[in-house]
Amino acid sequence: MRRISRLSRAAVGVASLALAATACGGTSSEKDSVDSGTKGGKGLAIAYDIGGRGDQSFNDAAYAGLEQAKKEFGYATADIEPTEGETDADKEQRLASLARQGYNPVIGVGFAYGPAMKAVAAKYPKTTFGIVDSVVEGKNVASLVFAEEQASYLAGVAAAKATKTKTVGFVGGVDVPLIHKFEAGFEQGVKETDPKVKVVSQYLTQTAEEGGFSSPDKGRAAAEGQIEKKADVVYHAAGLSGQGVIEAAAKAGVWAIGVDSDQYKQEALAKYKDRILTSATKDVGGSVYALAKSVEDGKPLTGTQTFDLKVDGVGLTETNPQFATIEGLKDAVAKAKSGIIDGSIKVRTE
Repeated sequence: MRRISRLSRAAVGVASLALAATACGGTSSEKDSVDSGTKGGKGLAIAYDIGGRGDQSFNDAAYAGLEQAKKEFGYATADIEPTEGETDADKEQRLASLARQGYNPVIGVGFAYGPAMKAVAAKYPKTTFGIVDSVVEGKNVASLVFAEEQASYLAGVAAAKATKTKTVGFVGGVDVPLIHKFEAGFEQGVKETDPKVKVVSQYLTQTAEEGGFSSPDKGRAAAEGQIEKKADVVYHAAGLSGQGVIEAAAKAGVWAIGVDSDQYKQEALAKYKDRILTSATKDVGGSVYALAKSVEDGKPLTGTQTFDLKVDGVGLTETNPQFATIEGLKDAVAKAKSGIIDGSIKVRTE
């Protein structure tokens, strides 16, 4: 796997915008985008994953990267919502439409775009395509992938230090290999910090179409079940469903650990933020911006671009002031981070 390019290293993190401002917005129309572009040309377009904009997580992070590129490069952008029950053919049509309209790059947000991306990229060789969370082979495709297991390991360290009941929970949105990485890293971080701590895990659905990433009620029910089993720290990797996890944890007075973005800062979760101990982040916005910048610079990124702890592509937040008050937590996380970066800690992906 090719390591992340120098350009991507520089770009990671620059797209860390305030996601709360995007939470209630709708999808931008092509007309609005063209009118707002100062150069009159078309640039970055993104096609959202299930949950769409306003998920306070994965998709909103991608939108932050789009907004950064739009502001810096002054061109037209587009962001397109998924439709309920859509097929690969629907995704293929969406990506092809954006390419035909002249957008470049065109990014599919989420592994579900894999088959469509492979088909469309071959038909539009002059357009640079990007896909988040999946690897697609193609001369004009950049696969933007993350070391989620590394951030999750740090979340596991934090959970092991914060728990008083010696039981913590993990809620995965959908039972797929990507989310297995979150669970594997988390459980390893917990066990290598304190072998006596029990990890209770649950996946909400077998497929994304069943609502695993878009159903706060499912997340809430799963977290409530884990809390009944004495879990006093619950980590979610469940997209919009994670809002229900955080709500349940806050109402029960236990800790929640957020995902993808710093959920402590998100306006939609403000009333629960005191119970959001930390978040395992992945800089989706930075990766989206990095690809847009590479195209703008005339040197499009292609191949596998890996965003990990070494380049701050993933991490663990310390925004909540209570993070620093838990004995040994901050030092344990810092030590684990150093170990992962220098290779002395090898984090599992399954």
